[in-house]
Amino acid sequence: MTLFYDAQQFTFFTGYLFLITGIIGNGINILVFSRVRTYRTNPSTFYFLVGSIVNTLFIMINLTFRILNVGYNIDLIDKSNAWCKVRQYFLLVPAVVSTTISCLATIDQYLATSSSVDLRRHSQIKWAHRITVIMLIFWCAHGIPVFLFYDLSPVTKTCTNMNAAYDIYRLVYLIGIICIIPVSIMILFGCLTYRNVQQRLKCIELHIDQQIIKMTLIHVILVIVSLLPYGIFNIYILITSSVVKDVDRQVKEYLATSILSMMAYMYYVVCNLIPMHFIHCVFHFLGELFHISGIIEALSSTG
Repeated sequence: MTLFYDAQQFTFFTGYLFLITGIIGNGINILVFSRVRTYRTNPSTFYFLVGSIVNTLFIMINLTFRILNVGYNIDLIDKSNAWCKVRQYFLLVPAVVSTTISCLATIDQYLATSSSVDLRRHSQIKWAHRITVIMLIFWCAHGIPVFLFYDLSPVTKTCTNMNAAYDIYRLVYLIGIICIIPVSIMILFGCLTYRNVQQRLKCIELHIDQQIIKMTLIHVILVIVSLLPYGIFNIYILITSSVVKDVDRQVKEYLATSILSMMAYMYYVVCNLIPMHFIHCVFHFLGELFHISGIIEALSSTG
């Protein structure tokens, strides 16, 4: 059972690392994208802002549950019907919202860098707002069946899906909607954006922030590295679901699941990697904040 122990230790320490760095990194993104005026009117950075908020929620809830489970043997999910349903809902909805946001940001960068004026006109903040609202409503409603089908099993006393048809759909959803479709969209529009920039566009003339383009391409690379292997492994699990497996194979698959699921979490932790330009914005904002605080403190002391 050494591999089983190794898998738990890997999940525990990697989970802690991702939880801390994910909250800090996404927190900086939220600070920059919500405070800097230039970025508040840019569709892509609006998508990144929404993505950072959703990623923070996803990381805080799901990684906390995993750390408590494997590190401290505290399993809230199997002790409460409510926690069972809530955890599954927040495992499902933020994940698909985040990947959808990344797809929208990649498509927007393709539109913004296009040589066609008509296509560039579709890259507007008002459209980003509307699309995001519709997308959030759709995916939140899509997660409602979780509250209907997930429950504590009377036999195993664990949080389990009670509907066989929905179980099949969950696997198809995980492979298709979370992995294959987003990967395909982001690779396609990422390559098209790169081609636009390389062929003819001068980003300065079109007022396109090259840092935003870099962040978009980082998303494409990360989704390939982190989500694609997880999707491929789940295809393997689906194909071999009817195969009788010995204990050794089950333990090896558990280790692989632990490693690949943590790689998938990596997408939500670092998908909005901060370029140096944004870090300068953070320091500038903090400098202004502390300067104002210093003035207020000085006025209070003289008063």
